[in-house]
Amino acid sequence: MNEFFQKDIISVRDLDKQKLETIFDATEKIIQMDPNQRREIARGKTLGYLFFEPSTRTRLSFQAAIASLGGTSLGIADIASSSAQKGESLADTVKIMSIYSDVLVLRHNLDGSSRFAAEVSTKPVINGGSGTEEHPTQAIQDLFTIRKEKKKIDGLKIGIIGDLKYGRTVYSLLYALGHYDVEVHLISPETLKVRPDSVYEIKKRLSFTESTNIDEYIDDLDVLYVTRIQKERFPDEEEYLKVKGSYVIGLDMLQKMKDNAIILHPLPRLEEISTDVDNTKQAKYFEQAEYGKYTRAALLGLILNRDGF
Repeated sequence: MNEFFQKDIISVRDLDKQKLETIFDATEKIIQMDPNQRREIARGKTLGYLFFEPSTRTRLSFQAAIASLGGTSLGIADIASSSAQKGESLADTVKIMSIYSDVLVLRHNLDGSSRFAAEVSTKPVINGGSGTEEHPTQAIQDLFTIRKEKKKIDGLKIGIIGDLKYGRTVYSLLYALGHYDVEVHLISPETLKVRPDSVYEIKKRLSFTESTNIDEYIDDLDVLYVTRIQKERFPDEEEYLKVKGSYVIGLDMLQKMKDNAIILHPLPRLEEISTDVDNTKQAKYFEQAEYGKYTRAALLGLILNRDGF
């Protein structure tokens, strides 16, 4: 039996290096597989999605992933169209959805929501983003993209720039990078540094530098991971306006980078990466979005099949 069968995916901290590599190898298998063969992996299975926060890529990539495996999907794409508007509890919504589905993916604005859902659901739960905590499948997708585009993860110099305080993708990525031999540089406005309560946990696994100045590292990086400064997470709009547009990656910045460096972004982007960068060889964020479909398909295939695929 494969170790992911019927398992919840709540935190990337539950995945060691071997488990991450198992997912990456399964993703390569999915990419190379004949489409007809791939469609047998989840034939007759249903993905239930519960999205209490806006999402484009995560929800659609999960739907595309289950469809590519021959399965179907149903769920709530908007809280306004759900019985939560009538006051139904998250527990009841999850229990009902687990009756209709074989695996669930939940995105919610409350910290701890996915772990709570896993406790009440009768089916495996995948965390599609819980509050300001984590987004584990994004980190899996990010690491796979790095491995695919750079042919390795160990030995790389990685810069992560932007909103490091509220960006849950950042925390999942940092926890996962702790399994690899990498040099990490965190670049952000002073008010958006990694949260002190998380630094202790991350530093057990990973050493990193912190700076407000991208020019200190830009010419030495193999990977530049750019994040959006998330207006919706700020308790005070004045605080947001002070840091809005702190860093913009344009063609002038690319000239300072290594020729074979890559630029990633979990998307959506605003003004932090100029559209002029899109057609350069360093820009890999759209490939990154495509890999998200394949990594999620691999994860679903492993969760739904006792012996893997």
